[in-house]
Amino acid sequence: MADTTFGPAGWTPERLGDLSGKTYVITGANSGTGFQATRILLSKGARVVMLNRSPGKSQVAIEALKKEFGDRADIAFIRMDLASLASVRAAAQEVLRTVPRIDALINNAAIAQVPTRQLTEDGFESQLGTNHFGHFLLNGLLFERIEDSLGRIVVVASLGYNLGLRTINFDDLNWDRGYRPNTAYSQSKLAQMMFAYELQDRLAAAGRTGVKVYVCHPGSSATSLISASGGRMTRLAWWLMTKTPLVQSAERGAWPEVMCATENGLEQRALYGPTGCLQMVGPVGRGTLNPHAYDKPVMQRLWDVSEKAVGFRWTL
Repeated sequence: MADTTFGPAGWTPERLGDLSGKTYVITGANSGTGFQATRILLSKGARVVMLNRSPGKSQVAIEALKKEFGDRADIAFIRMDLASLASVRAAAQEVLRTVPRIDALINNAAIAQVPTRQLTEDGFESQLGTNHFGHFLLNGLLFERIEDSLGRIVVVASLGYNLGLRTINFDDLNWDRGYRPNTAYSQSKLAQMMFAYELQDRLAAAGRTGVKVYVCHPGSSATSLISASGGRMTRLAWWLMTKTPLVQSAERGAWPEVMCATENGLEQRALYGPTGCLQMVGPVGRGTLNPHAYDKPVMQRLWDVSEKAVGFRWTL
């Protein structure tokens, strides 16, 4: 059943008020949905801090945003490579030094369908290392600043969590055996969701309800995600799909994460995104959340494994 919370048109940026004085930190914001989310937030007067891997692409993005919104656009860039825990730590330190409040940390960056198994510099399978472990550490390092700001954590997931094993392969997290691009990607996105739902539980148990944690997905959106890291056949199949009604613009793909970063009254144990055909396109609202995404024993084990892997213990 379609979510009618926001009417038949679903949530749209027209619901946004003035965001002056608000600060949003977004990973992977120099292109795709992250860039479009940045545009929307800047258009309402917010400050946006981009955490991106490429200084060159970030500078191009900043120039485009300044051209659109003028020099008044409050946009900053801090270099961060999620595939490097050292880079994440350095970036978090710079954020804490220069960003006095965080109204939402939007975990938007991702890599997808990497055709051959690769490892990060810390020895993690690249998709799990980038999409989950890097973000897990970043959120932990910035959590107190978010909590002091009564802010939010927004995890940008994927419908891919329903594919692959639909659980975490603890016996072979790095896919030393039987690596498949889609299966590894699906596990990395499921891990991100499990992090969010387990964090919700831990905050509730500790009585620390000032921080809200939301999970969303962009649906099927025309971004460079697959073309940037996918194999040739995957890129070709995706290019063909973008010519169909089952793919929407990157701007519409950004709406769920902007909604989760700004809208009041949302449910936490939920998955927000398009609610139309196959939940890939259409009006933005609350979609279907399948229970394997919050399998409690798996979530707890993943949390413990993640703390050990990144060398950071949350104090909740």
